[in-house]
Amino acid sequence: MFIIKASNIEIELNGMTIFKNGNLELKEGERVALIGENGVGKSTFINAILGNIPLNKGLLQIQYSKDDIGWLLTDEEDQELLTAREVIESFDQERYLIKKNLEKLSLDLSNEKNLDKYNEYLSKYLELDGYDFENNIDQVLKKFQLPQELWNISFSHLSGGQKTKVKLAKVMMKQPKLLILDEPTNHLDTESIQWLTEWLKNFKGSVLFISHERQFIDDVALVTVELTHAGTFKYNGGYSAYKIQKEHERKTQQAQYEKQEAEKKKLIETINQYKQWFTTSHNAASERDPFAKKQAAKNALRFKSKEKDLERLEKRKVEKPKEVKTIAASFENETFTAKQMITFEKVDFSYAEKSLFSQVDFLLGREDRLAVIGKNGSGKSTFLKLLTGLLIPSNGSVRHNPQLKIGYFMQELEALNEDSTILNEILSLPNMTETEARTILACFLFRREDVYKNIAQLSMGEKCRVAFVKLYFSDSNLLVLDEPTNYLDIHTRERIEEALAAYPGAVVVVSHDSYLLKKVSNRVIHIENGNLYEFKGSFAEWNGRQSISNNQQSLLNERIRLQLEIAALSAEEIETDEEKKAQITKIVMLQKELENINQILESGINGKQEV
Repeated sequence: MFIIKASNIEIELNGMTIFKNGNLELKEGERVALIGENGVGKSTFINAILGNIPLNKGLLQIQYSKDDIGWLLTDEEDQELLTAREVIESFDQERYLIKKNLEKLSLDLSNEKNLDKYNEYLSKYLELDGYDFENNIDQVLKKFQLPQELWNISFSHLSGGQKTKVKLAKVMMKQPKLLILDEPTNHLDTESIQWLTEWLKNFKGSVLFISHERQFIDDVALVTVELTHAGTFKYNGGYSAYKIQKEHERKTQQAQYEKQEAEKKKLIETINQYKQWFTTSHNAASERDPFAKKQAAKNALRFKSKEKDLERLEKRKVEKPKEVKTIAASFENETFTAKQMITFEKVDFSYAEKSLFSQVDFLLGREDRLAVIGKNGSGKSTFLKLLTGLLIPSNGSVRHNPQLKIGYFMQELEALNEDSTILNEILSLPNMTETEARTILACFLFRREDVYKNIAQLSMGEKCRVAFVKLYFSDSNLLVLDEPTNYLDIHTRERIEEALAAYPGAVVVVSHDSYLLKKVSNRVIHIENGNLYEFKGSFAEWNGRQSISNNQQSLLNERIRLQLEIAALSAEEIETDEEKKAQITKIVMLQKELENINQILESGINGKQEV
């Protein structure tokens, strides 16, 4: 059964067609990812499904009313004046307003009129199961792992990730049958994204979501739909499956294109040959040479027939697949000759009275490609600022090698000249020619007239692209990047990854994008409780070890369960020999299971080392 069925929908805004031929089918219990370049109309598409934007063409069928749909949109107004808890309560306006009136009246119950009104509202609140409603909100907040001390503070004071959790909790209070989510992983740290992934996989209803997080799409989506200006294209599976199918399509199209071009070339050669024969026989023909006339007419029919074949070929023309531009960068010979770039010695750092780091020793080498990971608020950005010298440690020292030249992404982003054009910003780089600048910008999806846009007119994603290009082609030998893929679509993220993989210097990157970290890193620092834990290997290897670690925890839990079960069986008083025999058999079986688990745990791997 289809929950949503969109057929050939088209949407125009301000006289411009955003997309056409939009087709989407969402079945009961299905999870569909909607992907596409920034600006292609993904958010517009889901707003049309919700009835917020009218269709210009096409048909849209939805089986559920809005009461059965929960949604999270990127352009929703934040309820900054409410507390986190009130944001969730406000989804049910009737109960919420009654509760607010009860709170207001309770401030002065000595007034008889207020007391009567209070009792009237209380009666209504009880009829609406108001206190059960409040208890349900408590349970949802706990389920979304929002600390209790944050429930009653202003929503405006929450972090981006905490706001996302509150909004998701509000959505879930509706107990929807269908979820429509626009960038639900925005501002969430890796742990929260993993939690959301499992939660969505266990959700009993249907899910339609927009995301640029490729690992999240892989883990959640059963179907991926790509939206382009020309229409939608459906692929089974998550992002990895989509990429495989897209590459197969590209190769098939390339083969069809080459076959078509060969056929076209042969037809043109044949037509030219027949035309030449026609001209020769026609010039030789006369009234007294009927054979030559007949031959000329025959050649005319031949080339006209082949011209029709060529017309038919042109009508069913296969376009040449678009070439994906790759970064063809050349770098001067590396001038950094020392082994170490940056040294931390016994570094302490505190904000006000809160200690973030204590007695940290750390070395960054010239060949390091460091992934810095940890929960939101653990100190990742602070670590980068200590690394770059933007912050001074409370105690200890951070030493830079004299040869070190740091390129810091956030500084580059903030330094963009709002009055300059994209092209002029890139031309400001040393020894950069206009031809080189245009080629580089095309690799980062700035094409033709785009390069003349003013920086002030750009979206945040476009500014990030310009800042990255300037940083990448500077004379730095260390790139420091704090969430460089925020605001970027998948295609641009892949260009960034290619560029960083080809970069000859050292790289330090903070990101929640596991695809990026897997592609770029050869070393991992995990920041936790003020400590730096080092893993000497790539993020992909670290991730594998974490899976082993999680498996070890499951085994530890299973060991405890088996030990308790064996103890309980051993304590049972058995009367008959038959029951005693069954008891012993059961205990022996459980002890074998326990022995196997102990052997696995003894051979386990612990990949964490404190720096």
